[in-house]
Amino acid sequence: MGRCKQVLVLAIFCLSASNTHQMDWYALDMHMRTANCTCCSQETLMGPFDHPLRTSSSLNRLILAPSNTPLQYPIQGFTVFHRSGKWSICSTFGLNQEGQGEKEITVQSTSLYDLNNLLGRLTYTSTVYRMRTGDLGKAIDPAFLPYPYSLIADINDRVTIVTKTFLRYTELQVLISSIRTYYKDIKIIIADDSLEPQKVNGSNIEQYIMPPAQGWFAGRNLAVSQVTTKYFLWVDDDFLFTDKTKIENLVEVMEATPELDVVGGSVAGHGQFYFSLVYEEGNGEDGGCLNRKGAVKYQPVPGFPTCSFTSGVVNLFLGRTDAVRKVGFDPRLKRVAHSEFFMDGLGSLLVASCSHVSIGHQPKIANAKYSSFRRQKSKDLEDKLAHHFFKNHLKCILLCSQE
Repeated sequence: MGRCKQVLVLAIFCLSASNTHQMDWYALDMHMRTANCTCCSQETLMGPFDHPLRTSSSLNRLILAPSNTPLQYPIQGFTVFHRSGKWSICSTFGLNQEGQGEKEITVQSTSLYDLNNLLGRLTYTSTVYRMRTGDLGKAIDPAFLPYPYSLIADINDRVTIVTKTFLRYTELQVLISSIRTYYKDIKIIIADDSLEPQKVNGSNIEQYIMPPAQGWFAGRNLAVSQVTTKYFLWVDDDFLFTDKTKIENLVEVMEATPELDVVGGSVAGHGQFYFSLVYEEGNGEDGGCLNRKGAVKYQPVPGFPTCSFTSGVVNLFLGRTDAVRKVGFDPRLKRVAHSEFFMDGLGSLLVASCSHVSIGHQPKIANAKYSSFRRQKSKDLEDKLAHHFFKNHLKCILLCSQE
């Protein structure tokens, strides 16, 4: 039985001291991420690596202020990811403190020794799963231009339906017909790299013809690049809208949780497919490992008990247009690719999965030509793994089944 390695992350956020030896501790985050897996299969990436890491920065180097301040504290090099939590101290003998069990704690003492000794007894417990909260201290961000979207409540002005098609016009027409049953005026964008393109007719449909067989992610990039609404709904060309495909319900979740970037539903025959991604950093030469484990949720989305935070979701998802564009879809991945988008978005995209929105799946139609392109050949797999080794500096990917 395989077991995934346990990862411990410890970060000290910021300390400050005055002449009265008063010290404010803003964040000490100890976060345990444990991935227990049964039957983990490992894909090992082989190949030379002669390029320096592109994710490192001089800002990652730890710099400590000298202790003659009089306390030693980190200036840079520490990051805290989960700052919504509570503080506690095992013992406060000889110390004045306020904020036990709260988000902020202040400790006062006339003894510098007692304050330094506090490090061994101060704990921080994270209570909320959040991203993009890893700044050291307070900084003034560069100004950026706002990009306002329509505030009209009409779903047609807030969401665009997006798909990619290849040699499956019969299925595509069934999909469009089902969309129009429930959403008569919503815009549909189609990226089409079929060998012999056919015109797709219908109101408020944009079909973008690509060079033949450019691939799955290249089509996704093209389609999403043409979206002008705040959100887009990604669907496969052989899906089928039903009375349970309520786009408004996904928009409600996104609007109530502004940090969310992607929220998925469930697909008939596949269920509420979702998974976690945990990166274990390796050494500078060999690279790290990425652990993907199915059916892992982090915690419920506040206010939506049928939704939970996770790392990746199924091919039915509502995306925040500007956030997804920043991550993009790697056009080198042509045949089989889905998790790779969430791999690229790890650490920047906040993702959730909801069970109360679903979509149907059309029965499979025999299509030998399509199948010949769809199946991933061994050479395609080798090229993809080598690509991950170079692009993400990975030496292995652990695919862990649900316990």
